[in-house]
Parts: sequence; C-alpha cells; structure tokens
Amino acid sequence: MLTAMSPSGHCPKTFISIINYIDSVNEFIGRSVSWLSFLLVILVTIDVIMRYGFNISFVALEELQWHLYALIFLLGAGYTLRHNGHVRVDVIYQRLSKRMRALINVIGTLLFLFPGCFLVIKTSLPFVYSSWVVGEGSADPGGLPARYLLKAAIPLAFVLLGIQGVSMFFKNFCLLFGLSIKEKGN
Repeated sequence: MLTAMSPSGHCPKTFISIINYIDSVNEFIGRSVSWLSFLLVILVTIDVIMRYGFNISFVALEELQWHLYALIFLLGAGYTLRHNGHVRVDVIYQRLSKRMRALINVIGTLLFLFPGCFLVIKTSLPFVYSSWVVGEGSADPGGLPARYLLKAAIPLAFVLLGIQGVSMFFKNFCLLFGLSIKEKGN
C-alpha cells in the first residue's frame, strides 16, 4: 500500500518533512534544557558549601534545585525519546528484526504513548489552570513565587513527548513497509 505511494522505496517526503521538523524542535529543546543540568550542579554545590561550611540554608535555593530537576526531566522527555533513551526491555527487543521492532514501536506508540500523553495533558490542564488563577507560589516562607510556571511545564512536556511520538510513528511506519528514511542530522 505505502510502497505504491512511494515507488522510489523512500518514505514519503511529507513524512520526512514532519519527522525532520519535530526532531529539530525536540533536539533544540533538549540541548537547551541540558544547560539546566550545569546550572543545577552549580546550585547544588553552592547549597552544600553554604549548608555545611557556613550552616546557612535558603528555602528558595532548595526549591530552585528541584524546579530545575523537574524542568530537565519534563522538557527533556521528547529529546530522550528522539534518541531512543527511554527504558525498555532490550533483552528481547534487540534480538528482533528491524521490521518487528518497527511493528512493536508502531503498536506501542498508538496504544500507549499517544493515549498516555493525552491522558496526562487532559488531566493536568485543570490543575495548571487553577494554579495560574490563584498565582500559586511556594507554601514555605522564603520559597519561590510563581510555582504555576513549573506546573505549566507538565502539559507542555507531554505535548513535546507526544509530537516526538508522531515522528517515531512515521519513522517506524516507513520501516515497517520497507521504505528508507533519509532524515537530516541523523
């Protein structure tokens, strides 16, 4: 069926364009977010020196550390999927043929990734909205204001993960039908 649409034996150009665009978005975001790791290491080092060297601690500094960790984890999820870095049972998966792995990825994307992303986005939006409405900040004295910004990263992260799933779906769909995928930067 798909091979009839693309007699050249290549994945359709529309698919390739979508794949390249999504991959470049998550690549940019992932590389940008990776700098937060460097900042996090600096903040943890400062916190440890202040706490154990001078017996001083700031709630805002501690909260900033876990906020950065949350942003790294959340916003880096699409990038991690792009680079096939999520946990899976490789013992079985790696022994399968490329087409069988592509079939598992197509089915897994349709049955688990897309519904999971949709569920998290749908259930987190009211939670984020109520946080924005009240201008939620830290409940702790001396904590960070604007916690609603961090909460807004939850649906955004799952949108990024979901669109990376679209790229993954198209790549594996083409592989399933024996079409080659020539994408930029890969």
